[in-house]
Amino acid sequence: MNAHYSIEVRGQLSEASNATFFCVDAASGKEYVYKPVRGERPLWDFPDQSLSGREIAASEMDKLLEWDLIPSTEWLSNGPFGEGMIQEWIPEIDADRPVNLFSPGSVPSGWINVLQGHTQGGDSIVLAHANNESLQKLALFDAIVNNADRKAGHILAVNTDRFFGIDHGVCFHDENKLRTVIWGWAGSPIPPELLHTLKVCAERLGDPYQPIDRWLSPAERTALRARLENLISTEIYPSPSPEWPAIPWPVF
Repeated sequence: MNAHYSIEVRGQLSEASNATFFCVDAASGKEYVYKPVRGERPLWDFPDQSLSGREIAASEMDKLLEWDLIPSTEWLSNGPFGEGMIQEWIPEIDADRPVNLFSPGSVPSGWINVLQGHTQGGDSIVLAHANNESLQKLALFDAIVNNADRKAGHILAVNTDRFFGIDHGVCFHDENKLRTVIWGWAGSPIPPELLHTLKVCAERLGDPYQPIDRWLSPAERTALRARLENLISTEIYPSPSPEWPAIPWPVF
């Protein structure tokens, strides 16, 4: 990869949990997000300096599924702040955001309610998401990779029907940690065409599959395959676990 990129840092995303930089490739002018390993904040439940690699593993899983849900993501071994992941920058269209908060009665037609709550002022509020194929795939993808942090802000809309998922650093844990804002299909049957894709993916994944396995521990590799086989055998979307918070915080 390094032979094709000359990365220039143009700024830092100040609200990101870990060091995250907005960069431009001097040769092509293309824009990227760069997350160096040395900028990762230690977590109690994930191995240190493993988050960037998990982003690569998530991208490779997306390639196996052929769903095109994740922007182009690669490993950069000699970035400005050391090795890490680099991902295509996707400009978001806020007006087409597929997950949002609404007052009761104002949820768009066809959207799926996820939960109800109250603002600090006591007003009722509803978290809801759109009902379309792209988001349905993303919900299934998160179940496969065991995404522990699918916030609404981690879903970027490029139009009303096309979305990208980003920030997959806390995926692939061997314990159940699925937390997401797109629970709308929980307990529902997986559509036949998506179920067929899972079966094909399981065959392609095999054991081993180095593009993904190299970033995971032995226990995580086993758990990944078990989650995939469980989805195939049950043929339904998973439901929230009582042992782990179902919704990430903050939601956005």
